[in-house]
Amino acid sequence: MPTDGPERDWQRLDLWLWCARFLRHRADCTRLVEAGSVRINRQPTDKPHARLRVGDVLTVPLSGGVRVVRVCALASRRGPAPAARALYDDLTDPVVAPSHD
Repeated sequence: MPTDGPERDWQRLDLWLWCARFLRHRADCTRLVEAGSVRINRQPTDKPHARLRVGDVLTVPLSGGVRVVRVCALASRRGPAPAARALYDDLTDPVVAPSHD
């Protein structure tokens, strides 16, 4: 079975980030990864072509903070936001508001 066919069990990191709508342009996803800011399973990577698999946990710094997500599915294409949201589970700790007791 060829490893580059539609049945492969991995996807390029930059392509997945783009399909999951973390950033607007794929080139921005590539630059984010090349900067060494993204982690796969706690391991930093600067390779946009890193292989991402279902079950991997990503740590992604974005302008609003850091997102931690578990990959639930690989993308066949970049679709609408609801389809993109189905690609991952957000594991980011919610910001706990201080109590005013």
